[in-house]
Amino acid sequence: MKKKLSIILIWTLVSLLLQFGAYSVLNIKVQKVMAPPSVESGPPITLQYKTSIPGSDLENVQISYDKGYLAYMENNTLKVFNLRKKHIVFEKKLPSANDKTLGVLAYQWLPDRDTLLYFYAKKNPNPITYVTVYPPTPELGSEGSPSTSNLVLPKTEDPNQTVEFKRESPKEVPQETPVGPRIEKRYGNPQITELYSLELSNSDEDTAPEDRFNQTIYQFPAGGKIEELVVSTTTNLIYLTVKNELTELLMEIDVMKNVRILNRPGETINNMAASDRYGTLFIDSKVGGSRQVIALSGIQRKIISKQINDRILGIQAGKVYLGEIENNQLVKIKTTEDRLDLTANPSLKTEWTGSIPFNNVHTLIGIKGQIVICDQHKAYVVTAGRLSEFKLYGEENYVSGDGTELIQLNSAGTSTLVKLQPLNRS
Repeated sequence: MKKKLSIILIWTLVSLLLQFGAYSVLNIKVQKVMAPPSVESGPPITLQYKTSIPGSDLENVQISYDKGYLAYMENNTLKVFNLRKKHIVFEKKLPSANDKTLGVLAYQWLPDRDTLLYFYAKKNPNPITYVTVYPPTPELGSEGSPSTSNLVLPKTEDPNQTVEFKRESPKEVPQETPVGPRIEKRYGNPQITELYSLELSNSDEDTAPEDRFNQTIYQFPAGGKIEELVVSTTTNLIYLTVKNELTELLMEIDVMKNVRILNRPGETINNMAASDRYGTLFIDSKVGGSRQVIALSGIQRKIISKQINDRILGIQAGKVYLGEIENNQLVKIKTTEDRLDLTANPSLKTEWTGSIPFNNVHTLIGIKGQIVICDQHKAYVVTAGRLSEFKLYGEENYVSGDGTELIQLNSAGTSTLVKLQPLNRS
């Protein structure tokens, strides 16, 4: 009897241990889904490297996640250059050389892998369609006979008189001229706008990139320019601001290819940043003379700051960064927690005070929580409340999205010299 009890006890303990292990693994996976870690949590990749790229007047230079590829525009053509293999691996030209408003509208590297998202516009070959419209079918009475609506009742005042019904002859009832089917014009969007993802292998390999069509954006206005584009990779949300002569739109595209318009009538968006943990979008909203920093999660809106001088700077590692701007100078950096359950008017913690020029600058939050503000001549970096300044020597200067790499471009005839080095060594 004691032996049987011992066996039962042992198997019970083994069962409990197995269940505990299974629940622990499940709990870790659930935590990753509910509160995913930032994609920038790993060590940054930095290089010290020089090369030459064929072509000149490169624009909107962006470096990939692993620092192996450069994407840029040259002569209205999107090009991707493999820095290690030293050759162009992808080109996307204008659909027509006669219309330079079409072609690649915007592009953005994903922060955690070598994938380039880009929007491409082309002329709609069928902006006008023709539809045949048929006249309404005449109403029929019972058993398919004509309606009795044209029956004539004889005049009588004697209730005992027999009433005889008669139908008016065609001469007595005016007949409408039969109307046949007609052709109507239907006008659609003269522009087709598409979203693509360019998937690239490791830059040490020779595998050709895969240019993958994702969807057509039917709500995209003709002639619209993409002012800003941000991506939340964990939540698979894409946000973009689009402007043309008539309208401004803030669009959200989700993983199911649904497109929503998020801005309100009369609202303009001057800057925005997306949380990579929860997909919350933070915007600088302007309606009339009122300016606010607002957080959008679906259709819900929360006011983060009502201060007219506050601007959204970016999001990193669970912090939302706001800057206070006075007379084109950044005078204060404040933060609040990046939360799933955001509340209106959260408390803001001051991280830094001082003075940095803030006119025609590019701002980003680096992988280490450093705030990078740069123009074509100087980079200002605030790390843990301390300010560092770096002079930039290239004719054109760009900083990688993780805030660690400096890309300097200098023209050399029909080519462009590219120099890569860590930003803190410039």
